[in-house]
Amino acid sequence: MDLYTATSYKTSKLVTNAYSTSFGLSIRLFEPSLRPHIYAVYGLVRIGDEIVDTYEGADQRELLDSLEAETKRAIKSGYSTNPIVHAFAQTARKFDITSTLITPFFKSMRMDLTPQTYDQKKYETYIHGSAEVVGLMCLKLFVSSKQEYAFFEPAAKRLGAAYQKVNFLRDIAADADELGRWYFPNSSKETFDEKTKQAIIKDIEQDFLAAKSAIDTLPASSQKAVALSYQYYIGLLNKIKLTPAHALLTKRVRLNDAQKGLFLVKAALKGKGRA
Repeated sequence: MDLYTATSYKTSKLVTNAYSTSFGLSIRLFEPSLRPHIYAVYGLVRIGDEIVDTYEGADQRELLDSLEAETKRAIKSGYSTNPIVHAFAQTARKFDITSTLITPFFKSMRMDLTPQTYDQKKYETYIHGSAEVVGLMCLKLFVSSKQEYAFFEPAAKRLGAAYQKVNFLRDIAADADELGRWYFPNSSKETFDEKTKQAIIKDIEQDFLAAKSAIDTLPASSQKAVALSYQYYIGLLNKIKLTPAHALLTKRVRLNDAQKGLFLVKAALKGKGRA
């Protein structure tokens, strides 16, 4: 089964690089032994996103339920006929990624099956399952003890939340117009203005600030890669700051390849982190 497992990890890498050039760049800075496992986590998350974001069949919920069941079954057995699920299951078994993190992820994905405007409680629930637990899955790969995991857990959650909120602002037009989703509580597309945007940005900046010091103390195997993703999202947030609220409702903000390359160089030159 070694060949099948290796091929499954390569499949996860292919999916990751096809969907996210920025994330693909940051993965290059992980210690080589960690990279397949990062690809595996992203690959599974990507499939969940695809079911709720692009697939338009009436059986969306059934497919999502099946994916969750197959994932949990594969973690128990160590095998799946779905290569993406198989790779994730191998990683989950190795790093003790359990239903505590997997179940909330699928719960958030189900929330996206129905167009809706989120209140504060739903917003927090969604962010926990769609972003915070993904950060915690990755943290499982970075640290070697329960004590280290407990130390970094709050920062990992805040960083995941910050990334998700930036994504919400970046994709606010498509989410509202194409998918019928409005994630930010106490606002709507009709009332979204500079004041609302600035309040959201302030909240995101508090998340980033809470996570920053922890990044500098991560193990060397992951520190540079996480620093790159942090710089990328800070750069994206800065560009969003300069984009008028009304413009965000009509176009997706992006960083160009030169900007991404600059972040890669800066992260590569950064200190090695904790051994």
